[in-house]
Amino acid sequence: MSSLGNYQSGVYQMDAVRRLMRWLDATPHPGLVIEVAPERVSAARFTRTGSVEGFAVVALPGGAVVPSAIETNLVNPAAVKSAVTDLARTLKFKDEDAALLVPDPVIRVFVQHFDDFPRSAEEAIPMLRWKLKKSVPFEVDETLLSYMRQPSRGEGVDVVTAIARLRIIKEYEALLEPAGVRPGVVLSSTLAAISLLEERRPTLLARLSGTSLTTAIVREGVLAGYRCTELPATAAQITPQMLLEEVFPMAAYYQDTWQEGIQAVRVAGLYKRLPEFVRPLQDEFQCDVGSLLNSAISEGRLHSDVRPLADRELEGLVGWMMHRN
Repeated sequence: MSSLGNYQSGVYQMDAVRRLMRWLDATPHPGLVIEVAPERVSAARFTRTGSVEGFAVVALPGGAVVPSAIETNLVNPAAVKSAVTDLARTLKFKDEDAALLVPDPVIRVFVQHFDDFPRSAEEAIPMLRWKLKKSVPFEVDETLLSYMRQPSRGEGVDVVTAIARLRIIKEYEALLEPAGVRPGVVLSSTLAAISLLEERRPTLLARLSGTSLTTAIVREGVLAGYRCTELPATAAQITPQMLLEEVFPMAAYYQDTWQEGIQAVRVAGLYKRLPEFVRPLQDEFQCDVGSLLNSAISEGRLHSDVRPLADRELEGLVGWMMHRN
C-alpha cells in the first residue's frame, strides 16, 4: 500500500497458504489485529501458535462510523480515536505493525473470469483497472488494487480483485498512527472471516455488520461468489424473509454456474437472534445451518480460548488469526 512505507502496494497483503486468500505479494504477519465496525472497535493479540493473548472491545456511539466506498467514513472521528486509545491502553500497543480490518462496503471485491490473464503484475493491474472502470463509483486512478488468481471451473482463470479508494483507506490508517501502530495489512472484515469456513463442501456465508450484508460462497478453497449489499434494517430488525431474499441470488448463481447446490450455510452478526433464522435457511437450502464461529469451534479447527471472542461474534479478528497461521 502506497501509504505503508516499505510494504508493496495492495489493499490485501497476506500469505494464506492452503487457504483462499493467497495473494501474490509478500506479506507481514502481525499478531495484533484491529477492526473498525459501525458499532464498535475491537482488537486482539495472538501468539504465533494462534492462542489469544488478550482482546478488547469498545462500543461506538451511533453514526460515528458510516461505511462507504466513496464518502467520508469517520463521521465522528473524535469518538473513534478515543475508542482506539482505549484499545491501545488495554492491549498495550507499542511501536508495532497491525492488521487493520475495515467495513466491507469500503472495499469492492470482484470475481472475474478471463480466458487469458497476464502473469506479471505490471500488465495485470492496468488491465484490471481498465476492466473495472465502469464497475466502481470512483476514479480507478485514485485507488488501491490487489488481486489473486484462482482455479476456474473450466478453461481460463478466475481472478479475485479487491479495490478501494485511497482517501478512504487513509482515514482508517490515520486512526492508528497516534497509538504508534503501523497498518501493515489492510483488508475487509469478511475476507478475513472467510478463513473460518471449512473447505470440504460448498459453503455460503451470510455476514451482517451494521446495515451491510455480505454474502460469499467458498468451494474447496475457491471464492465462487461475493456480494455486499446495504439493507433497510439492522441485525436487530431484519427478518428471515429479508435475509433469504438477499442471499438467494448468489445461491442461484452458484447453482447455475457450478451445477450443484449449497451444502452448508454459516451466519455471522445475528447474535442471539440466530435461532429465528436457522429453520427458514434449512428449509430453503436443505443443508446444515449454523453460526460461523461456533461451527469452527465445534469442528475442532480453533483453539478453545477463542470462545470469549466467539461470544462477541468477533469473527473478523479470529479469521485473521486463521490467515496468519
